[in-house]
Amino acid sequence: MSGIYIHIPFCKQACHYCDFHFSTSLKKRDELVKALAKELEMRKSEFQNTTVETIYFGGGTPSLLSVKELEFLIQQLYAHYNVSEAPEITLEANPDDLIEAQRSPQAHANDHSSKSVFQAYRRIGINRLSIGIQSFFEEDLKLMNRAHNTKDAKTCLEEATRYFDNISIDLIYGIPGSSNAQWLENVNLALSYKIPHISSYALTVEPKTALKTFIDKGIISNVDDASAEAQFQILVNTLKAHGFIHYELSNFGREGFFSRNNSAYWQGKSYLGIGPSAHSFNGNERSWNIRNNSKYIAAIEAGKFPKETEVLSITDKYNEYVMTGLRTIWGVYMPHVVSRYGEDYKSYLLEQADTYIQQQLLYIENERLLVTKKGQFLSDGIAASLFRLN
Repeated sequence: MSGIYIHIPFCKQACHYCDFHFSTSLKKRDELVKALAKELEMRKSEFQNTTVETIYFGGGTPSLLSVKELEFLIQQLYAHYNVSEAPEITLEANPDDLIEAQRSPQAHANDHSSKSVFQAYRRIGINRLSIGIQSFFEEDLKLMNRAHNTKDAKTCLEEATRYFDNISIDLIYGIPGSSNAQWLENVNLALSYKIPHISSYALTVEPKTALKTFIDKGIISNVDDASAEAQFQILVNTLKAHGFIHYELSNFGREGFFSRNNSAYWQGKSYLGIGPSAHSFNGNERSWNIRNNSKYIAAIEAGKFPKETEVLSITDKYNEYVMTGLRTIWGVYMPHVVSRYGEDYKSYLLEQADTYIQQQLLYIENERLLVTKKGQFLSDGIAASLFRLN
């Protein structure tokens, strides 16, 4: 099983916390779409004997593209790759884009069979939406500089759930000034729309972002780790009580609605990243495209690959497996460690993990090293302490 990720590097405006690659200028939109299609063709040999099970449009803001542009890219995928009969095709979307497209006949003007943009998405093969709600509260959205408002968020979900069963939404916790009661209301509002999947992340302060600048200047209060952890526990307990499975540190899904794309990534499956800044992984190498739209387009037009490649050592692969494994319900499987990396890696892992097992932050069950509920919020830090350095 393999997946293809397509990075759409455009946004209406810059969210204060975001450090992903994007541009708020759409001047090179046409050239970029053509370059994406050409890169798909240029790299088809990398997946020559592989079945593509998942296709993921990420960004940036993929919902800024028209139905026609998305359809064109999906057609290119089917033309050059062996796509399975029932692939998961996900579109990341912002509420304001979906509302505007729903109201605008131009959004699906060439699709007379569809009365709504959601029907148009379904017609071209998109069967999963990942909607960036982040919060249902106006003050949170303004602090983060989101392009949508509370009304957009609610209207969008009311419309989307009429046409799609497979919907995920993003929520952010640990926002300065957001109380536990307000966070619980956020979670309960999400549940009221019968959404089957929720991805939720702690607000993090990345270097060179507007959020970092505002905090440094005292304009916005800093993120409080204790508050974030409390809200994380509220999230976990509430979603579990409503039948969600906490299958990855930041992801919760009802049975049958786990993200197939992300699950493959966490389990070390190969994937191809198309577009500026997109990453690829083939099991032995990791590569990444240049983080510059103009240079990316120029390179692709010249028939060159605008990417750098890193060959992963056995230790690199082990460290990545430990990091991703401890974030999931599948954990770190000891027989897998032995078969892939060697008996000495298993011995090292158990030796390093012993302290955390004694502290009831880790435990072993059915030959899998797993994080306890107490250790979940700390899992990334715990994983890093289990890494080998050589």
